[in-house]
Amino acid sequence: MHRSSTCNFMYGDLTDKKTIEKIRQTFDNYESNFYEVLLYTKNRTPIWLYMQVAPIRNENNKVVLFLCTFRDITLFKQPIEDEATKGWTKLARLTRALTNNRNVVQQLAPLSKTEVSQRPSRLAEALQLGSDILPQYKQEAPKTPPHIILHYCTFKTTWDWIILILTFYTAIMVPYNVSFKTKQNNLAWLVVDSIVDVVFLIDIVLNFHTTFVGPAGEVISDAKLIRMNYLKTWFVIDLLSCLPYDIINAFEHVDEGLSSLFSSLKVIRLLRLGRVARKLDHYLEYGAAVLVLLVCVFGLVAHWLACIWYSIGDYEVIDETTNTIKTDSWLYQLALSIGTPYRYNASGTGQWEGGPNKDTLYISSLYFTMTSLTTIGFGNIAPATDGEKIFSVAMMMVGCKYLLPFLH
Repeated sequence: MHRSSTCNFMYGDLTDKKTIEKIRQTFDNYESNFYEVLLYTKNRTPIWLYMQVAPIRNENNKVVLFLCTFRDITLFKQPIEDEATKGWTKLARLTRALTNNRNVVQQLAPLSKTEVSQRPSRLAEALQLGSDILPQYKQEAPKTPPHIILHYCTFKTTWDWIILILTFYTAIMVPYNVSFKTKQNNLAWLVVDSIVDVVFLIDIVLNFHTTFVGPAGEVISDAKLIRMNYLKTWFVIDLLSCLPYDIINAFEHVDEGLSSLFSSLKVIRLLRLGRVARKLDHYLEYGAAVLVLLVCVFGLVAHWLACIWYSIGDYEVIDETTNTIKTDSWLYQLALSIGTPYRYNASGTGQWEGGPNKDTLYISSLYFTMTSLTTIGFGNIAPATDGEKIFSVAMMMVGCKYLLPFLH
């Protein structure tokens, strides 16, 4: 690659050997530089060329090719005498050449040292969440209106990481709150969830002022096009994700059915994970990142299945029509094994009470889903009812089909 890139087939008697050696060293050292070199055309006509060399690197910081730009500067090095300029002095011919080639003069402004050597660091590359960021050799940022934010700038990258963390937080807490019917009466958790809602709301405002990459690879900075694109894609999902379900659900006078509805609507927030998947797409080229992502995905899937597993047991453990408890349910068996059995309060509330606390229930559910997904299954927690068995079969099929091949 180096031998053909140095254009040795265009060398001639007057080509400077020192310049040739410098060009070769530039390729060998993977550097950016520029030179003025005398080369020869196919018919052996000498021409002066302004040569710029820029290495192009991939995501692994390896040079995959060189971008070489050549501009003809023969007029600046040796003005040519023709019939129109015959008899003119050398200075007059040079002045005429510069006047006729003013656009060439503007193009020949050499790159500054910072522009030549500036390249994003490995940390900056790793923190870029957008898979559609500009390539590294794109040196000049597009001009945008003052109220428009570039989607790959430092602020937007930091903000995307905040949204990513909060999205994973909601992906964990929303299924748990819905399944275990936790009403957010805890002030600390209510404040945290309210902050998350506010951040998601701010994210909607920022998305109306953030550039995006068009179908042809160009950066779209027109405010009207940005708004139309966002309204057609993620606006509805983002809007439903930032509604304050927890604050409404926290009021004591809210009807139980309405409270369940608000809790169920919170599941819409999980659709934001689709945006996270797109942003993490370019990490699949890094081995360590792939391992971490697989572990996180496995844990998240096990968490979701644990919430579903508990919901099935909680729904089936008590028969509301006959107001009796099903002794074959896994929740009833767990309550007996740990010494916290269910009991019917006939003199008080007239309802079933007791049973394991929520922490024990969640840990037991997660333990069962982990052992089922990995096809270990010790049998100390086992499905008994038809609903539990059907869900267990589906869960083991998911583990065998999708998760185990990745773990091996």
